[in-house]
Amino acid sequence: MNKKQKLFLGAGIIVILLSFIVWAIYGFEIFTKTQVLVESKDELFGWSEKKWIDKFLWGLDLTLIVSTGTILISGLLIYFVRNKNNV
Repeated sequence: MNKKQKLFLGAGIIVILLSFIVWAIYGFEIFTKTQVLVESKDELFGWSEKKWIDKFLWGLDLTLIVSTGTILISGLLIYFVRNKNNV
């Protein structure tokens, strides 16, 4: 592998690791969510109400899409910057 190939490989690995770290920070959700159901309880009367709150949660599906795209792009870049003399 030449220097450019090593650079693209390292960048690809870093992007994949960062996407999994972001997924871990958001709580290991399986599916990406844009709204979350929250139950709020009224202290005075004792009844509860469920509300949908706009909140983005990064999911495993989005992580896998980012990882697959990174693998494809990194693989193509590594292929196109190879030394034709060494092959």
